[in-house]
Amino acid sequence: MSAAFLWAFLGQSSLVLGAAIALRFRLSDRTVGLIMGFGGGVLISAVAYELVEGAVDTSAGSGGVTIGLLCGSAVYFVGDVALARFFGDEALIDGERRDEAPGSERGSTGLAIAMGATLDGIPESMVLGLTLVGGGGVGIAVLVAIFISNLPEGIAATAELRAAGWPARNIVALWSAITLLCATSAAIGYAVFADAAPRDIAFVDAFAGGAILTMLASTMMPQAFKNGGRLVGPLTTLGFIVAFGLRGFD
Repeated sequence: MSAAFLWAFLGQSSLVLGAAIALRFRLSDRTVGLIMGFGGGVLISAVAYELVEGAVDTSAGSGGVTIGLLCGSAVYFVGDVALARFFGDEALIDGERRDEAPGSERGSTGLAIAMGATLDGIPESMVLGLTLVGGGGVGIAVLVAIFISNLPEGIAATAELRAAGWPARNIVALWSAITLLCATSAAIGYAVFADAAPRDIAFVDAFAGGAILTMLASTMMPQAFKNGGRLVGPLTTLGFIVAFGLRGFD
């Protein structure tokens, strides 16, 4: 269990590293948008080849993939709407980004990305912990994909939260808590899901995929294009290629 915790902590620590970078350097909105685009490509590849493909292989026809995708999407959607209502920005719910309250909008966007990182990171870390079951080594491709995809998420969300007026100590505390929560999930995954049915493990994988796809479509990629412009497209493709290349580590 301790090994699962430590490996997952390493993978998720890039969230804190990304926050440190965004707090140390004043990144322009365009730079943050381009980082978001690259991170979006990494996440799309991770969803396709590490999560959903892994879920399909694990389930071996026993089901759980479609249900997991829908549940992950639904949980993120409900949470995103709740955040928008909390910030008093009904336009965010309707998909119309208004300019009258930039602090409110950016705070909601930052927290939405953080929520996506959590909903993705918990099952993702469980999967990482499961790679150690039976005395096997850690899944290097999964570990590197987690680390790389979390870095732009940490940078982008921190930049949004900072622009919304969040104190640095609160931002660091938020990412530290998420990192510890995800690492603990890896230990739980190692202990609890070692003997789980393939359908259950497939559900965990797919849940992460559904949550992160919904986050990308509703929060991260629209904000990336808004801030970064058309160059976001090629950078998203580059991020996808980089993450796809990590499959060679398996």
